Amino acid sequence: MPAGDEFRQQLRHFRTRAGLSQEALCEAAGVSVRALADMERGRTLGPQRRTVQALAEALKLDDDEAADLEKSAALGRPRPRAATAPAGPNTLALPRDIRDFTARGPALARLLKLAATLDDGKPGGDEPAQPTAVSPVSVITGQPGLGKTAFAVHAAHRLAPRFPDGQFALDLRGMDAEPTPPRDALARLLAASGITDAAIPNNLDERAALWRSLLGERRVLLLLDNAVDEDQVLPLLPGSGPSLTLVTSRNSLAGLDSVHRTDLALLRREEAVELLTRILGPERVLAEAQAARDLADLCGYLPLAVRIAGQRLLSRPHERLTKLVTRLAAEGRRLDGLQAGSLQVRAAFALSYRQLPPVTRTFLRRAALAAGPDFSPETGALLAGLSFDAAVDCAEELTDAGLLQSDAVAERYRFHDLLRLYALEQAESEDGPDIRDAALDRTARWMLERATAAALHYEVHQERTTPAQDPDPDTAPVGKSEARGWLEAERAQWLAALHRAHRSGRHQEVLDTAQAMHWFSDMTQHWEQWVEVFTCATESARALGDRRQEAVHLNYLAWAHNLCAHDPKAALTAADAALEAARECEDGLQEGWALGYSAGALHRQGRAEDSHDRLRESARCLAALDAPEARPAELTILNTLGNLLRHTGRAAEALEIHRRSERICRTGFPGRTDELVSLYHAVARQQIGNDLVALKRWHQAEAPLRHALADFEAAHMPIWAEQARLDLGRALSGIRHPEARQTLLTARDALAALNSPLHVEATAALAALDTLDGASAAC
Repeated sequence: MPAGDEFRQQLRHFRTRAGLSQEALCEAAGVSVRALADMERGRTLGPQRRTVQALAEALKLDDDEAADLEKSAALGRPRPRAATAPAGPNTLALPRDIRDFTARGPALARLLKLAATLDDGKPGGDEPAQPTAVSPVSVITGQPGLGKTAFAVHAAHRLAPRFPDGQFALDLRGMDAEPTPPRDALARLLAASGITDAAIPNNLDERAALWRSLLGERRVLLLLDNAVDEDQVLPLLPGSGPSLTLVTSRNSLAGLDSVHRTDLALLRREEAVELLTRILGPERVLAEAQAARDLADLCGYLPLAVRIAGQRLLSRPHERLTKLVTRLAAEGRRLDGLQAGSLQVRAAFALSYRQLPPVTRTFLRRAALAAGPDFSPETGALLAGLSFDAAVDCAEELTDAGLLQSDAVAERYRFHDLLRLYALEQAESEDGPDIRDAALDRTARWMLERATAAALHYEVHQERTTPAQDPDPDTAPVGKSEARGWLEAERAQWLAALHRAHRSGRHQEVLDTAQAMHWFSDMTQHWEQWVEVFTCATESARALGDRRQEAVHLNYLAWAHNLCAHDPKAALTAADAALEAARECEDGLQEGWALGYSAGALHRQGRAEDSHDRLRESARCLAALDAPEARPAELTILNTLGNLLRHTGRAAEALEIHRRSERICRTGFPGRTDELVSLYHAVARQQIGNDLVALKRWHQAEAPLRHALADFEAAHMPIWAEQARLDLGRALSGIRHPEARQTLLTARDALAALNSPLHVEATAALAALDTLDGASAAC
C-alpha cells in the first residue's frame, strides 16, 4: 500500500462510523472542507500532527485508535533529507560558503539572535519544537555589489545546525527578464521536501497551503535569493512554525510586513582592507599598506569591487598594488579596471539598470550629472526634464531598488561613487553630448536665477524695491531662513552653475549672482567657496572690460582670501589689483575698500606699520565721500584700525576709535536698514569690549561683549557669534573663572566645527586660565 493510503482509508472509516459528513467533521475539528477532501482523496498524504489530533478528538477516537491514525499519517509525511545527503535533481542545497568572508558581524549577530527566538518553548528529547505564532522572515537588502547573497549564504551556514529538518536555497532570478514564478518556485520546494510530482497541486494557492503545512512543525532554514518583488515572495513564506526564512533582494520589498530587516551598508575602510588581506595574504598587503588603503578608497568600500580588485591581483602575483591603484585613480578607466574574469562591477549595475522603466533610467543617468555629493529631486527634475512630482517618484523607485541612498532627514539623494560612474557612462552612450549639455545648461540657468533671488533676501540697501525674479515663484524660498537653507543645501549646484556660466561666456549672469551673494557671504565666512565665486566674477568683469566691476569683485575676492581662506598673500595681491582698477576709474568707495583689505592682509603678514598707514589712508578717503555706501565702509575701516592699535599695545587709542564708531552707529546713516546698522553697532561693541579687556577693565568689558554676542546670534552669524563668545570668555577670565571656562570650551568646539583657526586661540585662552587656577591653588 502506498505511503499515506492507509491514513486516507482510516480517516474515511472513522468518519463514516461516527456518522459525520465532511462538513460536520470539518466544523468539529476546525479544518477546512478542502483540506479534509484532499486527505480523503489521498492528495494530502501526511497532515500535520496537530491536525491529526484535532480530527481524532472530533471523531472521539480512543487512545489506541488515535495513535494508529497518527502512525499512518506519519508514514505519508515527507522525511527530512539529511543535510549531508548528495544533491539530487530536486534538492536545493545551500551554495558553498565563502572562505574569505569578511565583516558583517553586527548583522550576523542580529540574525543569530532572531534564530534563537525559535528555541523558546522547545521541549526536550526528540519531540519537535512547538510552533511559533509566525515563522520569522529576514529581508536582506542593499544596493548592487554589497554582497547580499554572500552574507545570506554565510549566515545560512552558521545557522544550519539549528535547523536539522533541512536547509533549502532557491534563486528566484529577480534580475532576469523573466523571474521565477512563485508557482514554479513552490514546485521545486515541495519536490525538494519529498513531495512526489503527482501529489503536487496545480493551483498556486494549494501549493502554498501544502508548503505551509509541511513547514508547520519542522525546523527548516529557507534561503530565497534574488527576489524581485513582494508578489513573488509572499506565497513562498511559511505560516506558523519553527522555520526561518532569509530573503535577499536589490529592492526594498517594503510591502512585506512583520519582517526582520537587514539593510547592508558599505564596508568600513579597515574592513575593506581586511577583505583584501584575506584574498591576497597578509604579506602582500602589509608590503604596500598605503596602496591597500588607497585601493579600498577607490573601490568605494563596495564588497564586490574590493573582491574583484583582490581577485585580479591574486591572478597576477607579480603585479604591485600600486599599479592597480594608479589605473583606478583615473575615473574614466575605473570600471574597466574593476573586472576579474566573469566578475564585473559594471555588469552588476547593468542588471539593475535594465530592470528600470525608461523614464527612471533617464532620471538615473541624468541625475549623475548633478554636482556635489548629493542632489535634490528639484535638481534631478531639471536635469531629466521632468516635473518635480515625477522626479520624486523616480528617486523613490531608485531608492527602493538600491540604486540611490536617501538622506535621513532632508529630501535628498546620493549615488555610490562607482554607480555614479556607471550612470555617467550611460548618459554618454544613450544621451550624447548635445542632450547632456542642454540638460546642464537648463539646470545651470535655473540654479543661478534662484540663487540670485535667494541671496538678495540678505540685501541691506533699503532703496532696492524691485523684487528678485525667481524662476519658479510658487516654490521659491520665503524669508531669510528658507533662503539660507536653500543656498546651503544647493551650494554645490549653484556654484557649478556659476562656473558653467563663466565658461559659457554668460558673464553678466556671473556678475549679477556674485553681487547678490555679497551680503549673504558675510553670514557664512566659513565657506572657502567664496574664493571661487569672486574669482569667477573678477574674470567675468575683465572679459566684459568693466574696470569698475573688476575693482568691486577684486575687493570681494581680497575679503574672501583674508577671512575665508586665511591666505593673506593672495588677499594682498587681489586688494592691490583692486586699488589699481579703482583709481583708474576714479571710484573713491572701491579705493577705500581696497586700502582697507590690503591693510588687513598686511597685518596678517606681520607688517603692522604698513597696515596702520593704509588704514589711516582708507579712513581719510572714505570720510571725504558723501555717498551712503561710504558710511558702512568707514565704520569697517575704523573698527579695523582700532583693532590694530589694540594689538600693537595702544588700547586707549583703540577705545577712542571704537567709541567713535559707536557714535556713528547711534546716529544712524541714511539708505541702510536698521538690521545693517545694528550689525555694525554689534561689531563696535565687540571691539569696545576687547579694548576694555586689554586695559584690564574686565567688569566694564562684559556688558558690551554680551550685547555683541546676542546680536550676532540673532542675526544667525555663527562665525561672528563664536568669535564674540571667545572674546567674552577672555573677559570673564578676569572675574569669574568657572563661567569663563565653560564659555571658552563652547567657543573652542564651535570654532573648530566651523573650521576657523580661532579655535587655536580659544585653546590658548583655556590653557592660560588653567595656569591662573594653578597659581591660585598654589597660593
